Amino acid sequence: MTARIDCIQLVKQLSSGEKLLTILDGIELTVQPSEFACILGPSGSGKSTLLGLMAGLDRPSSGSVRIDDQALESLNEDELALLRREKVGFVFQSFQLLGNLTARENVLLPLELAGVSDAAARTDQLLFDVGLGERGHHYPTQLSGGEQQRVALARAFAPRPKVLFADEPTGNLDSETGAGVLDLLSALRTSYGTTLVLVTHDVQVAELADRCIHLKSGRIERETVRETARQELREAGAVEGQPQ
Repeated sequence: MTARIDCIQLVKQLSSGEKLLTILDGIELTVQPSEFACILGPSGSGKSTLLGLMAGLDRPSSGSVRIDDQALESLNEDELALLRREKVGFVFQSFQLLGNLTARENVLLPLELAGVSDAAARTDQLLFDVGLGERGHHYPTQLSGGEQQRVALARAFAPRPKVLFADEPTGNLDSETGAGVLDLLSALRTSYGTTLVLVTHDVQVAELADRCIHLKSGRIERETVRETARQELREAGAVEGQPQ
């Protein structure tokens, strides 16, 4: 069973000198179970802040975030940690691999900590799925950026989370490598039925997402579903070789 996420009148404000800076202003958003939702927007639009609130990494100034009808703002830190361990996976721009562990050990560690009985077999299968079945004994410094991000994807999916949050997962990669990582992320999401929320500034992610939420100045400016987003890209000349 995958997760549904609800943001209800979500507001995030920060003090800036004597002024109060509004980062998010009344966000109303629902991500359905198994949906691939992409949050788009320019720098400063609030997209990473929104992702952090949805993942329970930060707390809103007002409003509510609910995962499967469980209000995150009502949970203490221990309860939040348990929810993240049981339901939530993360992929970051900077990979966040442990440098003193091999690729295999990076994927295996969270499973062993969770007491998963088939941890070794699950790890080996995931490394195979991301195309690194023969590279598990390598350390992060011995892997390319794309390979490191594929290890990070395997680690994120290893606990079979209900929802996966990804913050600019291709931001440190060249366009060709990034496209490959996005294809892999989308394929894994489909295979596991995971609800996926991805933050990016790259409009071409719309080629893969079920829905794109466009933020501007802390508010939802508009939303586009996959075919609408593709049509916009074609009209803008961003997608070549696609049938009209």
